Amino acid sequence: MKKQAVTREYNFPDADLYAQCLERIQYIKRDKKEFASYAYGSDKIKAFEAICKKFSGLPSDDELVGDQMEATDKKNVAREKLKTAIRSVMTRVSSKYNVKSGHYRKFGTYKMNDMSDPKLLLCGRRVVRVSNKMLVFLADTGLRQPHVDSVQQATAAFENAIHIQQDKVSDRDIAVEKRIEVGNELYKELVMVCNIGKDVWAESNKSKYENYTIYESNNDQKKARKKRLKEEATKK
Repeated sequence: MKKQAVTREYNFPDADLYAQCLERIQYIKRDKKEFASYAYGSDKIKAFEAICKKFSGLPSDDELVGDQMEATDKKNVAREKLKTAIRSVMTRVSSKYNVKSGHYRKFGTYKMNDMSDPKLLLCGRRVVRVSNKMLVFLADTGLRQPHVDSVQQATAAFENAIHIQQDKVSDRDIAVEKRIEVGNELYKELVMVCNIGKDVWAESNKSKYENYTIYESNNDQKKARKKRLKEEATKK
């Protein structure tokens, strides 16, 4: 059965979620006595802090994209090296056979520059296979075993680079899913403690009540703080 895709349960940046959680932990410690009546004591505070630490230790998407881009760059370099090795063979082949002849076309290098990675990989293998079969017949073109070996080595390096790139794509998908899962767990805890905090201060302290309001962006939070400070200033 296919695993259901994990979706984010919060609609603001991960950095904001982390910052809001750290801030609420300080408020909970300040209001430790009040939270104790909701069975939210030191152990639960430590557990909340542990989730925050776990979340902050996960690689960001920028890191993962960077790794993926590096792998793609290396794959592209390996791709060009393979094409160069193939051209070295085919230039010699073309000195004996017309590029439209069956002998030439059997190498399968037609429109090599337009080939996808999988097709180029198969092309490299084919060039090695056909070259080994025709090596004796192409001796007068200067084609030697080292030229064929170069294509074989370049093909192997290109295949490895493709696998590494695909692994990085998969690593990113897995890491993104993991980050969403931990983020959702963290957000659930944030919502719970904020509900407790608001319940504690709903009737007795408006300022502390606002401490437990979840904002969807830093801008919302700044506006709320500015409004609160203005209200407090007018009371003085």
